[in-house]
Amino acid sequence: MQFQHPEILYFLGLIIIPILVHLFQLQKFKKTPFTNVAFLQKLIQQSRKSSKLKKWLLLLLRIVLFTTLIIAFSQPYLSHKKAAKKQHIFIYLDNSLSLDSNGKKGNLLQNTIKEIIENSSKKETYSLLTNSNSYENLNNIELKKVLLETKKEASFRDLEEILLKVEKLNLKKTNTLNKNILISDFQDYTKKNNIDFTNVTSAISFVKLRAVQKNNLSVDSVFIEKINNNAFTVNAIIKNQGNLKSNVSIALYSNNTLVSKQTFNIKKNTTKNIKFPIQNQLKINGKIVLDFDDIFSFDNSFYFNVNTSKKSTVFSVGKSPGFLSKVYAENEFNFNWSSLQNINYNALEKQELILLNEIEEIPTDFITFLARHLKDGKDLVIIPSTNSNINSYNLLFEKLNIGNISYKISDSLRITNINFKNPFLRNVFSKEVQNFQYPNVKSHYKSNFKQATPILSFENEEHFINQIRINNGNLFWISSALNKENSNFTNSPLVVPIFYNFRKFNTKYPKSSYTIGETTTVDIATVLKKDEVLTVDGPENSFIPLQQQYASKTSITIGVQPKEKGFYTVKKQNTTIETLAFNYSSSESILNFLDIKEIIKNHQNLEYSESTTAVLQKNKAKNKVTWLWKWFLALAIVSLFFEILILKFFKP
Repeated sequence: MQFQHPEILYFLGLIIIPILVHLFQLQKFKKTPFTNVAFLQKLIQQSRKSSKLKKWLLLLLRIVLFTTLIIAFSQPYLSHKKAAKKQHIFIYLDNSLSLDSNGKKGNLLQNTIKEIIENSSKKETYSLLTNSNSYENLNNIELKKVLLETKKEASFRDLEEILLKVEKLNLKKTNTLNKNILISDFQDYTKKNNIDFTNVTSAISFVKLRAVQKNNLSVDSVFIEKINNNAFTVNAIIKNQGNLKSNVSIALYSNNTLVSKQTFNIKKNTTKNIKFPIQNQLKINGKIVLDFDDIFSFDNSFYFNVNTSKKSTVFSVGKSPGFLSKVYAENEFNFNWSSLQNINYNALEKQELILLNEIEEIPTDFITFLARHLKDGKDLVIIPSTNSNINSYNLLFEKLNIGNISYKISDSLRITNINFKNPFLRNVFSKEVQNFQYPNVKSHYKSNFKQATPILSFENEEHFINQIRINNGNLFWISSALNKENSNFTNSPLVVPIFYNFRKFNTKYPKSSYTIGETTTVDIATVLKKDEVLTVDGPENSFIPLQQQYASKTSITIGVQPKEKGFYTVKKQNTTIETLAFNYSSSESILNFLDIKEIIKNHQNLEYSESTTAVLQKNKAKNKVTWLWKWFLALAIVSLFFEILILKFFKP
């Protein structure tokens, strides 16, 4: 038994008062003479015995009365020892897309929200963590309001991140009894077998939610295979998790108009490429739709767009382009070239990539133009001549404040080293090639550049191709002339991916689709006036992204928004400039889940459950308080009632 106000129990010492009164109470008996003294003596003895019994009964009843009243005012109760402490419950509620599936009682997310609301207590304070928001010190009413506003979203939190959050929050609640509940299906995004519980000291209940179905068919991705300027193929990669599926219907829509429809079979736990040939269309806002009922519905459609008319602009200045015209083919690039004597600066203003192809000397006015070109976030590739005027090149490098080239070295060297860690070469090689047919050069220029990142290097570790970041643009320095007399690099398999990436590496023009939740930068081919901004309008909301203006484009950065998949239009005032397609991450569709029961089995302070209600009810039962003051008050009243009866009817 515990007491709400134990200090009142000190008043039990006052019970000594009725005890003293009863013990020292003196009652004098009046003597009356009678003729028969023997008979009178017998009556007096009987009266004294009855009076003594009455006094002891009254003493006992009054002790009981005082004791029970004092105990009643101290508010006794029965409960767990820590139930009287301030209670705080931390709840992590996974509201990722995978929870938007059906369990035995219906939708997993909505049913869990309902169970938390029904079993929350007015006595505790709560902290709620979802995949995008965090709330602290909520009372029962505030918790219900937040839960009712919680919706599914395309984001997730790593389990170890949640555990760190639990420990950090509990450290702040030093004088509070903390209860931690993690509610999730524990989808395994990383396929990490070992979770580190070393620093977890808090008691945590893991509630694992399970969907009824165990099969899923999804549109994993879409890519475009271009055939020519008037035809391309839409490739839809379908992923099957579960048993063989037959006669599945799949359709391609463009602007809500049905373009093509097929049926297919797909084997157990495999992927399949479904092709949709498109003829005589330059642009399409497409949507792939699977007609199939499975565990997840959000991944049965995929949005994308195609604009085959948009090409990157590349301009070569110097000698005849030769191999460059083959790399920058007309199906992807608008490629032009000009000799140094016939430069058209108006044409160069519109170029995204400029190549200086073995120019012996760079004119001063051209140096000024190239510096501005890089400042505007564009790219420049410099291939020196075998007889380059080093001083004129250094004028450009000094203006850019990146260093200089010192002298020419006539020494035959092989190009042997590839910097696979450079983002420039991402997705160029399927694996790190250690042994290939090394190209060579007969002469090259010694460079001293600041903050230069090598792409390719010679066998003596000197850099053959350097990447130098300047503002938002890139300068690529090739240390050797590439004519056939000086090098056989243009015959190497490396030449195509390297020169192709000179343009594509810094390209941020709209892709066919983007993933919600990933921060991405998109270049929009429009120039804004003062006080003008670009807005992005979607199916349910619009927002203003971060944006940076350049001479010929505006870069927008998209991160937190959007939340829903679909088509989003980039607008300047009320004019649509670009259409972007957004989809949920394919990782949301996986059916790999952590065996959380097995993972935590050796940790005493961690417990496992599959019912949110059971965990909350158990916590309620553990913290239930049974108040006893009413029973003590009733006992006091009963003792008072018996005292009255004794005083009224007990006649000694």
